Amino acid sequence: MSFHETFRIKRFLAQKQKQNCPIPQWICMKTGNKIRYNSKRKHWRRTNLGLQGVPHVKAPRITFHQVH
Repeated sequence: MSFHETFRIKRFLAQKQKQNCPIPQWICMKTGNKIRYNSKRKHWRRTNLGLQGVPHVKAPRITFHQVH
């Protein structure tokens, strides 16, 4: 029954893709600029979706250390 499993994954990914967009400009105007950006946006390389059953590789974070 892997056919149903892949459709569930595809539907999940489609939902996340739809959610990953900036807010419309009229919302900024309606709220008096209290809501300025979509806080739930994700970067494709920095954030995992936490999807079970799909192999994922998280990219290493690059950190800059100050030299003393």
